Amino acid sequence: MITIDGSHLEGGGSIVRVALALSTLTGQEFKVINIRANREVSGLKAQHLESIKALKEICNAETNEINIGTKELWYKPGRIKGGKYKIDIGTAGSISLSLQAIILPCLFAPKKVSLDIKGGTCGKWQASVDYLQNILIPHLTRFAKIELKIIKRGYYPKGGGEIILEITPKNNYPFSQETIPKIRLIKREKLEQISGIVNVSAELKDKEVAERISKAVKNKLEKLNISVSIKNEYSPSLSIGGEIVLWASFENKDNNNLIILGSSRLIEKNESSEQIGQKAAEDLLGEINSDACVDHHLADQLIPFMALLPGSEISCSGISQHTESNIYVTELFLPVKFEIDKKLNLISVIKAMNSPDFIFNERPFIAWTAKSPIE
Repeated sequence: MITIDGSHLEGGGSIVRVALALSTLTGQEFKVINIRANREVSGLKAQHLESIKALKEICNAETNEINIGTKELWYKPGRIKGGKYKIDIGTAGSISLSLQAIILPCLFAPKKVSLDIKGGTCGKWQASVDYLQNILIPHLTRFAKIELKIIKRGYYPKGGGEIILEITPKNNYPFSQETIPKIRLIKREKLEQISGIVNVSAELKDKEVAERISKAVKNKLEKLNISVSIKNEYSPSLSIGGEIVLWASFENKDNNNLIILGSSRLIEKNESSEQIGQKAAEDLLGEINSDACVDHHLADQLIPFMALLPGSEISCSGISQHTESNIYVTELFLPVKFEIDKKLNLISVIKAMNSPDFIFNERPFIAWTAKSPIE
């Protein structure tokens, strides 16, 4: 059994989520202690419980008795299966964070997986569903066909949002990691376009909040002399709120490795629409000016997927403790070694020396095919 210290580095929920994903994928049992020890309120939260509940259905997993606030988790996965599953977080708990535990194993299910998830569609300290849809998921289509539909918006504190995520695995079994393009995001070409979406609760339409945010963004970015296209969306919701998500797309010579840099800002009571738009634009400008190919939020999300493809490498605008924590967990489950160059903000992954070939959760395909260790 793999034992994990949940207080390691940033000591947050990502340690549990990444462990759940990789355990389900590989079939390896684990125990995590000191869950979210470095957070103001430690232990499991609602989104963790619902993720585990969903995984129990997806792969017949077994656990110890768990509740909100539980600080130690034992998890034993069964075999992954396809099908339709419903998840209701019941609060404004993050849909996106729940998916961090679920998407990875579902990419390798024996048939299509459809997830109907209710909860929060954006919030503090998380990537929103729009970020997933437009910035993360494009990198994951090398593994499977993925479609995310936003049905309802859900803002803090009541939530009530809903998305449907459909994952159709590629039916080319048996296959190896050599058949899937590596994640190589290390060199940028010309900036082509900036896109975005401002999603706001319907109550704010009279104040033209979305339009004012968009205008502020465009004013801030006009010096780039590049096309800026932002969609304004007002939606009925249980709570008043909203968010802007921006992403910069670069000229692409490799369809398997898109260069997309993102930034986002929540609607806050103590900030004007103009301030929110300006800050979102400044954040994106910072990413663009860094010369990186991966923004610092995307970097930590890509770590488990990079580990499936030794030889992958990314250039990011910053290496956070989230990223280092995810590397810590990933190296416990997979026979890989990450190398970090903090001066250049480069992260690469290689097959661990003398590691055996590896089979995912009894699925009929081998992930590692190298006949000799990578030097």
